[in-house]
Amino acid sequence: MSLSKRMFSFVLAIALSAISLHSVAQQTPAALTADPPVDKVHPASMESFQISSHGDKMNAIAYIPAGAGVHPVAIVFHGFPGNEKNLDLAQAIRRAGWVSVFFDYRGSWGTPGAFSFTHAMEDSEAAVAFLREPANSAKLHVDSKRIVLIGHSMGGYMAAHTGAHDSGILAVGLISAVNLHDWAQLGVNTADPKAGEAKLADRLAANQIASLAGCTADSLAKEMLEHRDDKNWNFVEYANLFGTRPLLVVSANDGLMPQTDRLIGVVRKNPDAHVTAVHFATDHSYSDQRIAMETTVLNWLASLK
Repeated sequence: MSLSKRMFSFVLAIALSAISLHSVAQQTPAALTADPPVDKVHPASMESFQISSHGDKMNAIAYIPAGAGVHPVAIVFHGFPGNEKNLDLAQAIRRAGWVSVFFDYRGSWGTPGAFSFTHAMEDSEAAVAFLREPANSAKLHVDSKRIVLIGHSMGGYMAAHTGAHDSGILAVGLISAVNLHDWAQLGVNTADPKAGEAKLADRLAANQIASLAGCTADSLAKEMLEHRDDKNWNFVEYANLFGTRPLLVVSANDGLMPQTDRLIGVVRKNPDAHVTAVHFATDHSYSDQRIAMETTVLNWLASLK
């Protein structure tokens, strides 16, 4: 064989290898295409319950996979106000062998109490604490030492905040996460503070917040502006707290990628950081990339087991 033919064969082999590796990496998980085998002794199930948070009880559900023993658990945090709940993702997580837990923050979607961003942070911590209580983890078949937080939009901030400040969390997944600090900057107008606050309130009201109780767009805008310089409201400020724990960052064409890119930049200053970043050319709800987004999340979860 001539040198040119040998070079061609070598290049072709490398190309085919790359295609094969790409196909494996992008392979759709079975949990997205088929139900798992039925276990008549330990069947899959769903439990509804309430989680106590600062005097109120939050409505919650858990999708529990089939099989004996305990399972790792992923808490799925919804955004603001929560029109996209990502329950299709939660169901897929259950089919992949994880317990998936979903809850509504205080004052949202029928859960008693008043909604606020501060309350949502507290509620997120309460959900984790609930799963760590032995009686609750036993009832829901949860391995309380293997808790993963996955949040979308504002829920991404809640997952980041809770996960960063709780070293016992195994990993954190962010889907189009919004940084509350950056969101609040929309209302900053040094020339006319009242006009800035009104602009932010209008943006909040545009999200159709009728599902939220105990708040108004004006009260939420005021809360955000009061905390706009609070480091606790800026996930870039505490990004180093993620350490070497796995972090998944999924972004879309919704204008939020620069916020999470700054977070990634700080986390990756640690040479041993484990960050997976994936971008999809789609909208904030991943309307035409649901399977692709869920594939990314499930493959990431599989790498944690």
